[in-house]
Amino acid sequence: MLRSENHHKKPNDDSGQNKHYRVLVADDHKSTRIVLNHFLKKMGYLPIEAVDGNECVSILEKEKIDILLLDINMPNKDGSEVMNYLQKQGITIPVIMITALDDIPNTVKFIKMGAYEYLTKPLDFDRLQIVMRNAISESALHDKVSQLKKELKSKEIFRNIIGKSAQIKQTMEQALHVMETDLNVLIIGESGTGKELFAQAIHEGSKRKNGPFISVNCAAISHELAESLLFGHTKGSFTGANNDHQGFFEQADGGTLFLDEIGDMNADIQAKVLRAIQEKKIRRVGEKSERSIDFRVISATHWDFAQALDSNSFRDDLYYRLEEFPLYLPPLRERKEDVPFLAKHFLEEFCSANNLKQLSFSHEALEEIEEYHWPGNIRELKNAIQRTAISCKNSDEIASILSHKGGRLRKNATPLAAEENGIQIETADRKTKIQSLEEIERHAIEETFKACEGNPTKTAQVLGIGRATLYRKLKKFGLN
Repeated sequence: MLRSENHHKKPNDDSGQNKHYRVLVADDHKSTRIVLNHFLKKMGYLPIEAVDGNECVSILEKEKIDILLLDINMPNKDGSEVMNYLQKQGITIPVIMITALDDIPNTVKFIKMGAYEYLTKPLDFDRLQIVMRNAISESALHDKVSQLKKELKSKEIFRNIIGKSAQIKQTMEQALHVMETDLNVLIIGESGTGKELFAQAIHEGSKRKNGPFISVNCAAISHELAESLLFGHTKGSFTGANNDHQGFFEQADGGTLFLDEIGDMNADIQAKVLRAIQEKKIRRVGEKSERSIDFRVISATHWDFAQALDSNSFRDDLYYRLEEFPLYLPPLRERKEDVPFLAKHFLEEFCSANNLKQLSFSHEALEEIEEYHWPGNIRELKNAIQRTAISCKNSDEIASILSHKGGRLRKNATPLAAEENGIQIETADRKTKIQSLEEIERHAIEETFKACEGNPTKTAQVLGIGRATLYRKLKKFGLN
């Protein structure tokens, strides 16, 4: 039975403070669940019941739980098995073990497994209330420390990535989630958005950070040399093979292999790359035996793979192996608020590195930088600022980026002023308002998605694109 004679002597009434805490009561005795349910509701907690270990695990998988009151002896899965599940999944909620037996060896065992406290029946509700209050306080402190550690780690890992916009923060958050796993990551982004910087950041934040980071430009590998460069060769295996050679896959053993511009990989070599990724084995050219290697693949592309998959120029089985976790990098036009920060950083960095006087931007120059479309993204922005800094000799302030004559940017180029429903093009004699391609694309996807009643498969078929591409577009336009 549960001891309730002291229930009215509560040290403090915490009911107002506890309304947001969800408490899972896992006990096969109905009477115990009823009494605990009543106590928890009276104290302001939100109780949830589980009749056995299997139901307890199922609830933990689906719902956010703040405290677990766990009976040791339950059918299907006992308390020990539930604790093992929590350990394997890395779930760190406070667990208060409850049992009818005052068993010291079991107490030590479960405390070592991570249990916060061990209480015996009949329960003393005063004691239970104090234990729960302390558990919540310690859990909140633990969460705060974990968050601070996460923020410090994020600042260190993403030290070379500059931006405060919601778009780039979301991308960083997704990278943080995947970096500690061994999932293969496909980074999708336009040219110049910083795909390799993100790949390096994911590597540095992973358990492979002490291993090598091998970067391979797939577009630069010729068909004739692809197999030798990727998998290596033995001495004498072909004309010119004067020494044994370790290929890129083997060089990445224990670390990360970054396959940049993976969409440009020759179709003939894709099958061998797929097998190497699946089997984690490679065979050097001229060698009969295979070598086992341990690596993670991060790939990057500016391609929209839908057309390549439909035309069979890229293997769909390789694509799905690479895209275990897709990561989308937004172009500068989707993160306008980051452009001034990037511009100031590149200007200061370039002046310091080249012993130039420190320069600043005029208000007009910053407005000009923000308004420009930047089709070449960060790379184009950096190049433009470096060219301008060199030419700015008679002033401490940069008045214009677009007026610099050394690059593709021209002051007399057609200025683009982004508007809500399109783009306004100004010429000498008139102003014409037209829709941007991005706006047209958004409208087409939105209308088709509505017409197909939210069915993604049907929507993708009507639009003639792949489902993965559709999901990315829906997310990009906020239509999901």
